[in-house]
Amino acid sequence: MTRLPVLAVSTVALTAAALLTGATAGAASPPFTASVFRATHNSYSGDVDGAKNSLAYQLDHGVRFLELDIHDNGYATTHDYGVGHGSPGDLVDHGGGNPASDNLRDWLTTIGTWSAAHPAAAPIVVMLDLKDDLTDNPDFAAGNLAAVNQELESVFGSRLLRAQDYPAGQPTVDALRGRVLALLSGNGTSRAGYKRDVGYHPAVALNGHGQIVEVHDSGAGALWYWTGTYGADGRVTWLRHGRYDSGQTPAVALDDNGDLVEVHQSPSATTLWYHVGKLGADGEITWQASHQYDNGVLPTVAFTDATHLREIHRSQSSSQNWTWTGTLSGTTVSWSGNAKTSDARFATDTATAAGRLVDVWTGADGPTPSNTLRVDTDRVAGDRIRYRQVAFDEFQQGDSAELQQGALFYGAPATESSFITAARQSGKLVRGWDFDSSGDATTPLANYPATNHPYDAWYQTLVTRNGAVE
Repeated sequence: MTRLPVLAVSTVALTAAALLTGATAGAASPPFTASVFRATHNSYSGDVDGAKNSLAYQLDHGVRFLELDIHDNGYATTHDYGVGHGSPGDLVDHGGGNPASDNLRDWLTTIGTWSAAHPAAAPIVVMLDLKDDLTDNPDFAAGNLAAVNQELESVFGSRLLRAQDYPAGQPTVDALRGRVLALLSGNGTSRAGYKRDVGYHPAVALNGHGQIVEVHDSGAGALWYWTGTYGADGRVTWLRHGRYDSGQTPAVALDDNGDLVEVHQSPSATTLWYHVGKLGADGEITWQASHQYDNGVLPTVAFTDATHLREIHRSQSSSQNWTWTGTLSGTTVSWSGNAKTSDARFATDTATAAGRLVDVWTGADGPTPSNTLRVDTDRVAGDRIRYRQVAFDEFQQGDSAELQQGALFYGAPATESSFITAARQSGKLVRGWDFDSSGDATTPLANYPATNHPYDAWYQTLVTRNGAVE
């Protein structure tokens, strides 16, 4: 629909907007997705870029959508992400009570402190604009997306409304007051990697405590793992993810003590290698160095008791299977008894323990790639192997269909009126960024008209007339 300057908005349009947002006198709390909220663009930049003042000042003056641009450049040193536009510290306003550092945790804590002190406030959306690709960070310690989840949950605690817990139907604003919602924007590879993972030759192990280790190869020589737990509802909650070596066709065995042995074939030859690892209570694996133990292809492995294993693989030159007996001692395995065998190789994609079953496989889930990693249990079928959905994932104009699938939040430059209007009419929560003129107004208005000048008269008039909620 046509964009209208605020002063040209008709009485009919204003009435419609008021009804849409529940702004009429005595109206019940409006649906969250039908409401308008004050929002800022590059909120961390305060008065360095625009006229926004500090985060606390913005919140005090009704802003309920804050944007933090983050980078992973210095994660290895700071163990945190850096806030800034082009780089950590770029265009960051440290004045007015904003944090003195560029560390994301400090900025989130500022928001969390304000939220805790204002439990009746309308829900606050904290958008993390990912300026870097986080999927190339090899593990949690290097700042992958599991670390983002952990930081959000540790700072906001019970006030954080995780995407996976978003209420069905049409929750009202009042039902969400006091809550914080995290939103991932920016780097498209990271946003897609948060919603699903891809790989080849997935293999899984499950122990009697319901702990799970999955391993797979990238198809290009990298080996990756996921760890998780089998829950009371029969679903797998995935905890940690990382790269641990180079190779292909991996397999893994896991005992009730959290000891694991992984075997794989080299990425470009027929040598066979193994790792010993230890699964921690937090889901992280401490990996030991790899060691070659034979030549062959398609290795498989299983524990036969607490300290003994059996490995079966196929010859690199025929269909003959060969076997080894292994003894786990500390951080290494002693292999013995190498011989031909008529026994089949162990199943790698299915594991059972204590009456539970987990099966891993690859397959498209709607618009996702055909090598999307999937998991079935004896009670739930077809889940994705992916990060816990703590944050929401924004769909932006021009993104792929898989990023649009299931998305609640949409985003586009404020000038893209047709995208904003269509998304609003379909019941989405829409952000229009660089919203710096009344001429950017659409009917209906973006839920989050993100501006650099939130206190200008034109902006205040616009959001007030559209029933902005605080």
